[in-house]
Amino acid sequence: MNERGILVLGWVATVTAIVMYLSYIDQILLNLAGQKGSVVQPFATMVNCALWVGYGFLKDKRDWPIVVANFPGVVFGAVALVTAL
Repeated sequence: MNERGILVLGWVATVTAIVMYLSYIDQILLNLAGQKGSVVQPFATMVNCALWVGYGFLKDKRDWPIVVANFPGVVFGAVALVTAL
């Protein structure tokens, strides 16, 4: 695959990852309504995404698709975790 194709694939993967993390909104709303969910998955999501954000940001040549794709996972994972407590 050429460089342009890889770049497009990276940004398509970024968009799909963000959509996946936006699905946490439903669980957050259920948590706030009193139907508490597990804390394990949002905690694992938050930690995993934080590691990927750090990896993408700290590389010599920053990997923005990785940073952008995983940052919402840190935020929504943390909010889902806190509301599930």
